[in-house]
Amino acid sequence: MDITGNTIFIPGATSGIGLALALRLRAKGNTVVIGGRRTELLDELAADHGFATVRIDTSDAASITSAVRDVIDRFPELNVLVTMAGIMRVEDWRTAGFLADAEEVVTTNLLGPIRLIAALADHLRARPGAAIVTVSSGLAHVPLIVTPTYNATKAAVHMLSETLRLQLADTGVQVVELVPPAVRTAIVPGHETSDSAMPLDEFADEVMALLENDPEAREVLVERVKFLRFGEVRGDYDQVVAALNAAVPVTADASR
Repeated sequence: MDITGNTIFIPGATSGIGLALALRLRAKGNTVVIGGRRTELLDELAADHGFATVRIDTSDAASITSAVRDVIDRFPELNVLVTMAGIMRVEDWRTAGFLADAEEVVTTNLLGPIRLIAALADHLRARPGAAIVTVSSGLAHVPLIVTPTYNATKAAVHMLSETLRLQLADTGVQVVELVPPAVRTAIVPGHETSDSAMPLDEFADEVMALLENDPEAREVLVERVKFLRFGEVRGDYDQVVAALNAAVPVTADASR
């Protein structure tokens, strides 16, 4: 993926990783359209940073359809989709009451990207330099005990990315999987200051450097995530699982 000269749509870019990357991509000369649910925050970010904006709720199929139509109408040169929006919920499957959270995670983290890609697939196939950037997680490869459905959706996003890359190989649409480690964002309360999480600016800067240095990258892997990503390959998977879960993070829920 060329990191300059694109028109990029990033649903879920009003905070955290999405906003950090949107700011850096805009600084590289891209037109960046950010999406989110809160119109007042979108207006503020547009005023402060010059983003184009669209209201979108990626857990709602109708909202995705409407928002994508709006973005294409206003920015027909759109050629990059970043499926950033996601949520994390802490679940205990040994007790009652986890199902609603689990379903919400699946709807947002898996159906959301699927619906976004489906809505934009025809358009992207017709655009030069097109790319789909999916967002999985180091937890796609090693389970965090308190977030079973989040882990599962990110594993699904990983395999979806691998398969779409095969299907789209002859279309000119590049599929790039961004694989974050724990990053200091508000995905769970208190996580912004966690010593075990990577500082947000450090993560975003490393991602941009990796994309710039390897425009043909299939996975974007900062150094901090390789401990999780390659546990099975190295043969120390059980030790990685134990290390990850030795200090369980804050038991709360939040959205990115």
